[in-house]
Amino acid sequence: MTETSALPSGKTRASHTDLPPEVLKTLRQAQVPASALSVVIAPLPAHPRTNRETPVRLAHQAHISVNPASVMKLFTTYAALRLLGPEHLWRNRVYADGPVRDGVLQGNLVVRGSGDPKLVVERLQDLLTQVQAAGVREVRGDIVLDRSVFDVRERSEPFDEEPLRPYNVAPDGLLINFKAVVYKFTPDAANGHVQVQHEPPLAGLKVTPQLPLSSVPCSDWRRQLQADFSQALQVRFVGNYPASCGAREWPVAYPEPNQYAPLVMQAMWRNTGGQITGQVRYGARPADARLLVEAPSLPLSQVIKDINKLSNNVMAQQLYLSLSSELGAPGRFEASRVRLSQWWRHEFPGQPEPVLDNGSGLSRNERSTAHALTALLQAAHAGPHAQVFVDSLAVAGVDGTAARLKDRNPNSPAIGNAWLKTGSLRDVASVAGYVQGQSGQRYTLVAVLHHPQAPQARAALDQLLEWTVRDTVPPHKTLPQRTP
Repeated sequence: MTETSALPSGKTRASHTDLPPEVLKTLRQAQVPASALSVVIAPLPAHPRTNRETPVRLAHQAHISVNPASVMKLFTTYAALRLLGPEHLWRNRVYADGPVRDGVLQGNLVVRGSGDPKLVVERLQDLLTQVQAAGVREVRGDIVLDRSVFDVRERSEPFDEEPLRPYNVAPDGLLINFKAVVYKFTPDAANGHVQVQHEPPLAGLKVTPQLPLSSVPCSDWRRQLQADFSQALQVRFVGNYPASCGAREWPVAYPEPNQYAPLVMQAMWRNTGGQITGQVRYGARPADARLLVEAPSLPLSQVIKDINKLSNNVMAQQLYLSLSSELGAPGRFEASRVRLSQWWRHEFPGQPEPVLDNGSGLSRNERSTAHALTALLQAAHAGPHAQVFVDSLAVAGVDGTAARLKDRNPNSPAIGNAWLKTGSLRDVASVAGYVQGQSGQRYTLVAVLHHPQAPQARAALDQLLEWTVRDTVPPHKTLPQRTP
């Protein structure tokens, strides 16, 4: 990809502001006014770091401040690339606060979280294996979980009325496996039932092991399970499972999030052959505790792929909090807002400043203009981490949250030709990223629908994307010339 520069001084020079006819038609059919759509489609300049105004191919409501939902993750991930670097690592550490003799720790084992956004089961298993390799197989004391790297309050209520959806999981200094339980359903047609398993192991958790198969369609299989999560350690499925579904997985946020890490740690420590005489509890690392094991996270360049391609909300919040925790104090949302704001004003002087809450877009308070998002995309494409940033985006019709484009339009010219971050809330549908035009020109595209009927008008975003790809200009129109 060719490097480019940010839009200077908060200005763009528009070629026209007329929305394509097919987009207007879709909006009318969904009963969404054109004023509810904010759009900027701008070519990436041929010459990077130019100080002249960048022409745009299409601009509509570009300076209106709107909530772009998960597209806000672009601010968090790009700021992190610039402030922390693509090779940034989180370091999970395990300490002993007593002597170790013949495999026995006479004291507490302290697991100190780093804010690692992706400490999943496999990596936790590896960490515990390293602890045993370091000589600790029995703990005659407690396993203490230190999550003090972040200072965040548990959310008093979920973002919406779906508290068990994984996207509602709150950030944590020691975030294990996204505080979620994955229920796995494997049909056994010969015996007429489905086997139910879960991951990760949680000490004391009991789950209905099997339930009958049914011959009904697979359209609403979760509802047919008749799941009962009212007792955190006693999960019951009292319905049936459609045989036509095949093998499926259902990730569910654990109903008692503060109990999750201790229960998983206890189960996994015992599953690896470890013993413990005390309990697993939260606490702080004693100053004189001795370091046993240090296990680095995945690099930031890999972490932002999950955040942007898969729109992982809790990982985005972990990263956002890390912007302040990496300065030495506990990570706080307020401190991260200040750091990102200072960075924005320095890197984008004169540009409208985005309003961030938790850095994930899972907030009614976050705001940006299409113009500011365009400035960020153009700057990222001109910067030293351009390819890392582009690689973190979902490829249209191929992977991540943009894969569904192929289902909506199997013949879309955008398939494989756009790198995107999508967003959605009840009253928001959005998309932003890079698009390869058929002429060879590349563009930044930002489009945000903000209206109660936005989900019904989402096809308009696909049409804008495809209109951008089809950039062959009719004889009676010309695009503005790029600044030399």
